[in-house]
Amino acid sequence: MVTFSEENYLKAIYHLSKHGSVSVSTNAIAQRMDTKASSVTDMIKKLSEKDLVDYKKYQGVSLTESGRLTATTVIRKHRLWEVFLVDKLNFSWDEVHEVAEQLEHIKSEKLIDQLDAFLEFPTHDPHGDPIPDKQGNFKKTEKMLLSQLAEGETCICIGVKDSSSEFLQYLDKHQIALGTIIKVVSKETFDESMTLQINAEVLAISKEVSNNLFVKAN
Repeated sequence: MVTFSEENYLKAIYHLSKHGSVSVSTNAIAQRMDTKASSVTDMIKKLSEKDLVDYKKYQGVSLTESGRLTATTVIRKHRLWEVFLVDKLNFSWDEVHEVAEQLEHIKSEKLIDQLDAFLEFPTHDPHGDPIPDKQGNFKKTEKMLLSQLAEGETCICIGVKDSSSEFLQYLDKHQIALGTIIKVVSKETFDESMTLQINAEVLAISKEVSNNLFVKAN
């Protein structure tokens, strides 16, 4: 049995390792988990004993196949619960992360399968992140950052890189959501800030905002 804390570590390692493709340092894990390096070392030993991670001194930590599947299962549950909270319980997209952090540790496989079916097998969560299948496979989506677009180009918002409540509330304030059509009216050479047209409104945004919005060509 994998504990809640162990699941959180595996999920953190998965994200830090770019979906399990590279090894990560214990210091990076400590920073991500907001804990001491010594605590990470102790946890890595426990995870290694359960064959969930491989640890090589000076090379870092990597997930085993079992560790990767455990991590993606937690991510799957988290994102399905976010869909449920938004679509069925009328939560806003900036409210769901903390609640889903608690719900993602429910162990019942039947419950999650039934939840998936009840939601009609969604492929993405409310923030545009893909929901993995039971085998931990993610559906690939062609996307780019809004900052990569040039003047005159039009796109559709399909996700957010920053899913903090503050950023999502900022987007709500300016009526930017998944599916919103955005046209780049102008782009400043100096600081790469942009002027956008969204519906009939014109909005000036910073490079930080454009670097945190995923879009696809319209």
